Amino acid sequence: MAALAYTGGKREINYYFSVRSAKALALGAVLLLTACHAASRRYRGGDTCEYLLSSGRFLGEKVWQPHSCMMHKYKNSEAKNCLIDKHIVFIGDSRIRQLFYSFIKLINPQVKEEGNKHGNIPFEDKSASIKVDFLWYPEVNGSMRQRIKSWTEGSVAKPHIIVAGAATWSIKIHNGSNEALTQYKINITSIAPLLEKLAKSSDVYWVLQDPVYEDMLSESRKMITNEKIDAYNEAAVRILNSSSRNSKAKVKVFSVSKLIAQETIMKSADGLHLPESSRDTNAMILMNVYCNKIMKPIDGSCCQPQPPLTLIQKLAFCFFTLSIIGYLIINLIHRNNYRKNKSCTDLESGEEKKPAISTPNVSTLEMLLHSFCKLGLIMTYFYLCDRANLFMKENKFYTHSSFFIPIVYILVLGVFYTENTKETKVLNREQTDEWKGWMQLVILIYHISGASTFLPVYMHIRVLVAAYLFQTGYGHFSYFWIKGDFGVYRVCQVLFRLNFLVVVLCIVMDRPYQFYYFVPLVTVWFMIIYATLAIWPQIVQKKANGNCLWHFGLLLKLICLLTCIYFLSYSQGAFEKIFSFWPLSKCFELNGNVYEWWFRWKLDRYVVFYGMLFAFIYLALQKHQMISEGKGDPLFSNRVSNVLLFISIVSFLTYSIWASSCKNKTECNELHPSVSVVQILAFILIRNIPGYVRSVYSSFFAWFGKISLELFICQYHIWLAADTKGILVLIPGYPMFNVLVSTFIFVCVAHEISQITNDLAQIVVPKDNSTLLKRLLCIAGFFSGLLLFSAMQDQSRH
Repeated sequence: MAALAYTGGKREINYYFSVRSAKALALGAVLLLTACHAASRRYRGGDTCEYLLSSGRFLGEKVWQPHSCMMHKYKNSEAKNCLIDKHIVFIGDSRIRQLFYSFIKLINPQVKEEGNKHGNIPFEDKSASIKVDFLWYPEVNGSMRQRIKSWTEGSVAKPHIIVAGAATWSIKIHNGSNEALTQYKINITSIAPLLEKLAKSSDVYWVLQDPVYEDMLSESRKMITNEKIDAYNEAAVRILNSSSRNSKAKVKVFSVSKLIAQETIMKSADGLHLPESSRDTNAMILMNVYCNKIMKPIDGSCCQPQPPLTLIQKLAFCFFTLSIIGYLIINLIHRNNYRKNKSCTDLESGEEKKPAISTPNVSTLEMLLHSFCKLGLIMTYFYLCDRANLFMKENKFYTHSSFFIPIVYILVLGVFYTENTKETKVLNREQTDEWKGWMQLVILIYHISGASTFLPVYMHIRVLVAAYLFQTGYGHFSYFWIKGDFGVYRVCQVLFRLNFLVVVLCIVMDRPYQFYYFVPLVTVWFMIIYATLAIWPQIVQKKANGNCLWHFGLLLKLICLLTCIYFLSYSQGAFEKIFSFWPLSKCFELNGNVYEWWFRWKLDRYVVFYGMLFAFIYLALQKHQMISEGKGDPLFSNRVSNVLLFISIVSFLTYSIWASSCKNKTECNELHPSVSVVQILAFILIRNIPGYVRSVYSSFFAWFGKISLELFICQYHIWLAADTKGILVLIPGYPMFNVLVSTFIFVCVAHEISQITNDLAQIVVPKDNSTLLKRLLCIAGFFSGLLLFSAMQDQSRH
């Protein structure tokens, strides 16, 4: 009864909520969210600099998250490149002096906070010609006005960046009197026009006063209350805003420091000055405000303008637009023809007339345009998510709960959807789909939670990536060994299915092929497997069954492959020379070199070979009937099965203990290529030795496994953001709800792209050899044109 109720429940869910209805709901959600964000941008303004300077929250204790955008963490070299030949001035009191020190430490971390506290402090980095000065003006008075006025006169060089602010000194020396506040208003009113004049050619920031921790203030500072500080801040904001209302140049009010101080002032040493971590955050915000538009870091979306469309992107936009128009025209013509030829009764004969049947060419063209029409709309969503400034983006922040709780959740769901397999062979199709599915879900959670910062999790995820490549070696070797099909059609089908989405994204998102590193990896390994088995002599199972010596011939081929892998892995120069030849370099270069490609290839260099060797051994054992794959039967005899199962469990746990004890990522990555296969093989044996375990699978995981490649690629732009560096925010203010909605849309899009790829594969890669040859020539022409336009783009950029 329980089993019946369980099966009936699943059927009822599937009846009321199909994939088609899910996609319709996702489309409605995308349209609604796009309209809401567009309206919000129009109403509130789309300037992310304003958000960076005025709003945000802490993720944990030290990570500051600006509202709606991502903040880049600048390294010393990046800061120097941005500020080269620049003059920056900090003018104000002791709080501004602290900000000055935090800022120059971004340029030179060796700087010590020395010198006269109540005097001017110069700093210069001669290597980059950067000058940063702190000018001691603790009050907004005539002296400060005179210094600022001197910069507005033609004889004095204007600073490129001016950071000013003061108030607590005035409160202190005047004992918090109302007269001092009145004078402050008069003085800042006289300074405001000068700051606006400077803002026409320089970046000018007025830093509002941070709150104090009154319980920790010394007796001489007791008059500095938060009430007084709020009054001074209110006056400064009102005067600066009203003064710049009719001016194009605007003094930027740096108010975010107040929010940061509200969370951290309790850790202050004296109740007045911020702790060092908070000052460093303020300095990093300043660096982002000024440098993001210059350096354009991928993970720094704050203050970055939307990148202009490239020539190739414009051509892609025209192509998809024409596809949509073409599909609508053909669809309209077909509808009119259908109405004219609609079944009706002939008045004379009384027979029913049947509508004319569409010709195959029209049908193929309509399917092609329909696929490109859907793909064009999906690519528009991709572009809006990760290239336009429509949707918000946030930085990742790792906690153990953000990774492990979703893992437990999907595990429960996977168990709930357990079903019997159609066949009980080792690594049957349902089992491999299940394996791909749960691995892909774990990798997705790993990426969105930012778990790469936790080394034990990173090492286990490396095994999952290796397991994908292991399946690549196992699956393709098994196909070629059993089928003996080395035809062009098979190769083109595999290459198209692997690369179609990535090629489209390279065009639409203006990213190099190597950016989507996993697809180049599996593509190259597929070609290596094909070349290994296709070159003379072609050794397949049918030939080897006739003469056992062919098995040794195949093993010799595998040994040659292993030797080549070993040589290339220890000869970086030779590897880079191979992949630096044009046009290969266009595919495998990233940031101007192929080092990233070499690193990715080297990290899992042996696992594909292990997959091929495992397939060879398994198929040999299967052929000689040395294993039992009946339903419910253990793979070997009970004694052998128990021993192997025990060894597998111990090996699996031993690897996990070793990975969890890793202290150095570089050292562990060096060992990973040789030892990752231990846990992979252990998992395969644990999953397949017991007959009852081999006879069931999770349809939930298998469903995701069938679209695992699309999920892996799509996450770059419509689930994560800033090319995986951050998180896409569709619903701000509700992190959990945002993840649920964005995940739902993301999965629906990935499934639809999988279907589009399958449909186009049937059209673009036909079985007829002569037609296929023509299509290959067209594809070669397409890529030649793409290379030409890419070269033109590179020239225009330089």
